[in-house]
Amino acid sequence: MFDDMLRVLVVDDEAPARQRAKDLLADCASKMPIEIVGEASNGIEALEFIESNEVDVILLDIRMPDLDGLELARHLTKLPNPPAVIFTTAYHDFALEAFEVHAVDYLMKPIRLGRLFNALSRASTMRPIPLDMLNEISSGPRTHLSIQERGKIHLVPVSDIIYMKAELKYVALNTKERTFLLEESLSSLEEEFKEDFVRIHRNTLVAKKCISGFEKDPSEEGGWKVVLEGRQEKLPISRRQQHIIKQYKVLQERDSR
Repeated sequence: MFDDMLRVLVVDDEAPARQRAKDLLADCASKMPIEIVGEASNGIEALEFIESNEVDVILLDIRMPDLDGLELARHLTKLPNPPAVIFTTAYHDFALEAFEVHAVDYLMKPIRLGRLFNALSRASTMRPIPLDMLNEISSGPRTHLSIQERGKIHLVPVSDIIYMKAELKYVALNTKERTFLLEESLSSLEEEFKEDFVRIHRNTLVAKKCISGFEKDPSEEGGWKVVLEGRQEKLPISRRQQHIIKQYKVLQERDSR
């Protein structure tokens, strides 16, 4: 249950939409205790705000640049006490049907005062949105992976990851700056990011854009390694995955024509 005051964060990439939401919240405040604690123009700003401020409810736009509403909701499930989420959208799409099936609250734009008031009245009884449902209705791969560190969520842009390597129950995400440990399976990551990453070993996925070439492994007869762009580190390729060398060369020849 929330305290007497309902603390609301407005998240939308369009300033007029945020202003309309705040005006409607002000009208609702005449009938119920509401405090607008802040606003954000994308999911990254929203997550940073939530980690530093107490938020009970988010009015969350679905379609936003950088980090959209659905992906933000997926990352929020890692918080110990995530805020209730009320999605807002101007689009009739497949996500709304899934919301109705799972009793997830949403508001169609332009938001109506009565509909907003009813949604806020139910906020204290809302259950966290199941992660598997959010994964199911998300239209594409995530743009960021979320890591829990010291009680906070750190967002790692997928575009920054050079390779992923399974280590016991974790997957190590290796970027230019550092390594992050993620509690997800390598096989699920491979399926989600198959357009941008390729498996070179049973425990390793490499970003295709970071592969500069291949070289024979002098320590193993018939062995090969991946040469990474701008890095001295070379990664072994298992015999089962050596077919990627031929595929890579075919793609290079095609792109050079």
